[in-house]
Amino acid sequence: MRQVLALAILAAMSSFAYAADWPPATDYLNGLEDCSASKQPGSCQYSRDVWVKEYGEAVKGEYQGQRNVAYCLSTGCHGAIRVNKMLGCAWRFVILESGHLSADSSDTSNLEYYCGPENVDKAERRAAEAQSRRMLKMLGI
Repeated sequence: MRQVLALAILAAMSSFAYAADWPPATDYLNGLEDCSASKQPGSCQYSRDVWVKEYGEAVKGEYQGQRNVAYCLSTGCHGAIRVNKMLGCAWRFVILESGHLSADSSDTSNLEYYCGPENVDKAERRAAEAQSRRMLKMLGI
């Protein structure tokens, strides 16, 4: 019985370690106090409001959360999120490598576009691929 309990505790601790490895969602928010300077303040504010929830879903391995996080990191979501095209590209690799049953041809197209030369250079793409491998491990995949 003690061995079972010890294994359960170790398993729980290892999942906490993975969760702790992810940067906080708030690290990616743009420094704006509000979205009034955005060309689309309503869309910006909505993106700010749902970011923490969607990021949390993404780091738990949820498909739609990963898609939304990838998009916002690549585009900034109307100024709500700090653009990090390399990391947005990395999430695109994660989405396809995760084996989500919901993944479709739009995910392949998104990877081709957001990880293509119009968005990231060759070095950034290589960095994104390396980062995606680490992220997949953090997700337990």
